[in-house]
Amino acid sequence: MDDSELTDVLEDAGLSPYQAEAYVALLGLGTASATDIADSCDVPDPRIYDVLRDLETKGYIETFQQDSLTARARNPDVVLEDLRSRSSKYLNAAETIEERWNQPEISDHEVSIVKRFETVVSRARELIEAAENQIQVGVDPEQFYAVREELIAAHDRGVNIKLSICTGAGEDVPPLSDIEGTCTEARNREIPAPFFVLVDRTWTCFAPHHDSVNEYGVLVKDRTHTYVFHWFFLTCLWEIWDTLYTERTPETPTTYVDLRHAVRDIEPLLNEDAIIEAVVVGYDTETKESVELTGRVTGIDYTGSNIGRTDPVPLAQLAGRISATLVTDDGTYEVGGWGAVIEEVEATEITITNVEYE
Repeated sequence: MDDSELTDVLEDAGLSPYQAEAYVALLGLGTASATDIADSCDVPDPRIYDVLRDLETKGYIETFQQDSLTARARNPDVVLEDLRSRSSKYLNAAETIEERWNQPEISDHEVSIVKRFETVVSRARELIEAAENQIQVGVDPEQFYAVREELIAAHDRGVNIKLSICTGAGEDVPPLSDIEGTCTEARNREIPAPFFVLVDRTWTCFAPHHDSVNEYGVLVKDRTHTYVFHWFFLTCLWEIWDTLYTERTPETPTTYVDLRHAVRDIEPLLNEDAIIEAVVVGYDTETKESVELTGRVTGIDYTGSNIGRTDPVPLAQLAGRISATLVTDDGTYEVGGWGAVIEEVEATEITITNVEYE
C-alpha cells in the first residue's frame, strides 16, 4: 500500500486530510520537527502545529520541545486497535447487508425471490421447527441430512411428514435407520428434483435442482400459492413412486392429512357397506375456528366420480371439488379438503378409527 492509499484509509478511519498526510509523513521520518513534517507533506506551515496537537489528542503521536516543536509517532497499538475495530465493523456491516438482501423479512401473503440456496434451506429449517400439523418434503440425500434434525423434532411433536427422497444416477438413498423417526412415510423418486418443503398448508420453500443454470429460491407464504405447490408434490414427487418406509401397520389407525387420499381408501369400503368411524380435525370454514369431530363417514362426493371408474381412483379424478359426509351425535357435517369453501369444515387431518361390516 503506497502513501496515497494509506492516507485515504486513515481519512476513512476518521482523520482529516491534513492529519492523515502529517501522520504518514511522520511514520517515514521517525522523529522530526514540525517544520520538517510540513516540508514532507502538503500541510501548510501555519496549520502544522494545530494538526500535530490534534494527532496527539487522538493518540497517534506525541510531541515534545527541543529547539522547536518536535514530534514522533507513538507505539501504534492504539491506532491498530482502532483500525481493526473499524475493519471488523465494516465486515459485520457487509455481512449484515448481504444477509438482509438475501433473506428479506417475509410478511403475510408474500412471495419472495432469494439469491442463495443456503437462504432457502435455512428458512425451511426454521419453518420445520415451527410446524404444527403437516410437512411435505422433497430433498436429495445431502439435503435430507441438512434438515434431518428438524424433521426428527417435528416428528416427535406428532407432525405428519411425507418425505420424498430424490436420487440421481449413482446416488443411494439414506439407510432406513436414518429415515426412521424423521417422517410418517417416505418414498424414493429416482430422478433428481428441486428442493421442496411445504409446511402447514401455508409456507413453501422451493429451489431448483443444484444442476440448474440459475441459482435462486422462492419463499411463499400464501395458502393459494402453496396449494399449487402441493399438487406439484403429489404428482411429481409422491404419487407414482415406491414407498421406502411407512409407520402404517394393520393395527394402527390410518391418518390422512389430505381428504383426497382418504377418499381413495374410503370409497371401496363404502361400496361394501362398511361402517367407517372417523375423527376429523380442521377448521370451520365460516368462523375459521378449530374443530374436532367424531362420527361416522356415510358418503363421499367428488367432481370426477362419474368418470370411468377404476380401482384405485386416479388422482386426476380427485382434482376437483371433493367432500365427505360425517354424521356425529351433534349433527351431520359436509367435510371438504384443502381450501374448502362450500363445505362446513376444511379437514386438515382425518383418522379412520374403526371399520366394521354390517
